[in-house]
Amino acid sequence: MQTVKASGSNRAIFTSPATIFYLTGFYCEPHERFMALVAEPGRDGYVLFVPALDEESARGAACVEKLLPIRDTDQPYAIFESACGDRDSTQIGVESSHLSYANYIQFAAVYPAAKFRDAGALVMSLRLVKTADEIERVKVAVSLAEQVMEAAVAKARPGVTELELNAEIEYRMRVLGGDKPAFETIVLGGVRTALPHGRSSSYKLQENDFLMIDMGVFKDGYCSDITRTFLIDEGTPSQHRIYESVLKANRAGVAAVKAGRPLKEVDLAARSVIEEYGFGLYFNHRTGHGMGLEIHEQPSLHGENEQLMQQGLLFTIEPGVYIPELGGVRIEDDVYIGENGEAQVLTSYSRELTRL
Repeated sequence: MQTVKASGSNRAIFTSPATIFYLTGFYCEPHERFMALVAEPGRDGYVLFVPALDEESARGAACVEKLLPIRDTDQPYAIFESACGDRDSTQIGVESSHLSYANYIQFAAVYPAAKFRDAGALVMSLRLVKTADEIERVKVAVSLAEQVMEAAVAKARPGVTELELNAEIEYRMRVLGGDKPAFETIVLGGVRTALPHGRSSSYKLQENDFLMIDMGVFKDGYCSDITRTFLIDEGTPSQHRIYESVLKANRAGVAAVKAGRPLKEVDLAARSVIEEYGFGLYFNHRTGHGMGLEIHEQPSLHGENEQLMQQGLLFTIEPGVYIPELGGVRIEDDVYIGENGEAQVLTSYSRELTRL
């Protein structure tokens, strides 16, 4: 219960599925149903409220002191108040980035004398540094993603649509054992590759198109995230130059990873390469983001982040150039800072320009 003590609260209420998994070992997407984990100083274990249809799964996985199922016909906050209510509580920790206003109103009625403060940042600080076991799980998700990428690329040719490749990716992901996509898979072709987060469409690949595939696999609670950009046929000198700039930027970003140095140096190293090529205006996002239980976690790799790199951080390095009416390139890898303080690149899929 050190999280509750450190937050200065009488109790903490966690509602994020990722946080509940991190603290108990049980993962569930409750959708609109009520799910919450309660921690109190002086209590030996957590109290977990779960949808009744997930009770059996929770009993087999969750390390908690007490588990309370909530049926669809129940009044969840009445059950919550009966089990965990304390009208004299003065400080309640919650995950402010996850708790909806509607749920806050309900909790405020249970604890009318309390002030609510954010306990989510403290949990994220614990999640920031990954253990060896966590990295092994991420490696499994990475391996699955790269196998899926290989299968998708084998299907890519002129006349195939973005949506067809997208469907192939998600089918292969399931067949190979992935739990689900880590995020909405991005498959883009031609000038549409200039849309950094574009959605797949019925566009048919053509000769001399860029093909961008950005995908990840969620497996046993952890995510992978990889982007590769390919050329259909030979391409043009302009396309080759764009690709070269992004590849060198990716390498520069990885080379800048060093424990004890500011995170901003990774972004600045990658960005400076792209600027040297004259494409600086077309690199319009940060160089990377943390990942793990969720696809976007701390830290954020942007040019003003003074936070120091340290052993155990896991993040992406994904520079890109996106030129309207021409196309875009992104090359993304998953990088872990190992015990020696250096970068360990977990993704191994070839970064060299591949013509299909």
